[in-house]
Amino acid sequence: MTMLKTETPSQRHALLDQYADDELVGAFLDDQLEAVEAVRRAAPQIAAAVAAAVPRMRAGGRLIYVGAGTSGRLGVLDSVELYPTFSWPHERAVALLAGGAGAMFKAVEGAEDDRAQGAADLRAVQPQDRDVVFLLAASGGTPYVLGALHAARAAGALTIGIANNTDAPVAREAEIGVTLDTGEEVISGSTRLKAGTSQKIALNTISSALMVRLHKVYGNLMVDLKASNAKLVQRSVRLTMHATGVDEATARATLEQCDFHVKVAVVALLNGQSTAEAEAALARAQGSVRAALAG
Repeated sequence: MTMLKTETPSQRHALLDQYADDELVGAFLDDQLEAVEAVRRAAPQIAAAVAAAVPRMRAGGRLIYVGAGTSGRLGVLDSVELYPTFSWPHERAVALLAGGAGAMFKAVEGAEDDRAQGAADLRAVQPQDRDVVFLLAASGGTPYVLGALHAARAAGALTIGIANNTDAPVAREAEIGVTLDTGEEVISGSTRLKAGTSQKIALNTISSALMVRLHKVYGNLMVDLKASNAKLVQRSVRLTMHATGVDEATARATLEQCDFHVKVAVVALLNGQSTAEAEAALARAQGSVRAALAG
């Protein structure tokens, strides 16, 4: 049986259990840097994934994440962070995890081997051709994920396969394959280490780039967040002040008129409009702050 790179014992750290504390920490940290380089090498494929996904998102499509174990949990994490960060609707970020929602907190052994269940779970969310499906598997051959991949392709959805081994089925059989070649792990076979880190970076990069393209960022400011707690209210005030140059009292007063929607406050203040007029300008500009200011 050919051993996957992610499962091959590292020759650099054969005596890991004998390292002093500082050496042990150093070994893990140095190895994590390779995750960044693996993602950097895959930048062309990641950019292609963003370009292909944007028109589907503009057409009302969903982001659907599919994975098992660590990879699946990383997909869940990316999906749930989109609403508070970018006001991305909950129903447009769907995460499927082998073993069900309970597997987020307690491993469900064997669930990843059920190819038919992966296909059934994907079909249950009724994929459409405007949806984008992320298929996540460090090994690149997880049956649950492959079942979902083929069901997604049959439905016409855009499939983006992310794997940590070269020539992996998940990446090879998806419409766009992203190979994060992280190689051997410090702890042999523990893909929660740099393989997981690389997947987290790739997912963050893709979803954040999509949100920029969908006008949820102005300059480099997060202007479409949901101010759902005291910290985010303060952040909304600071962002509005930074974008417009007004003082705190003016920023807060304007935000209070539009339910702390930073986009609306920024356009209202910079255009000298009421918040209702700013909302209308943003609607005409399809949510783009720059277009609303220019119009």
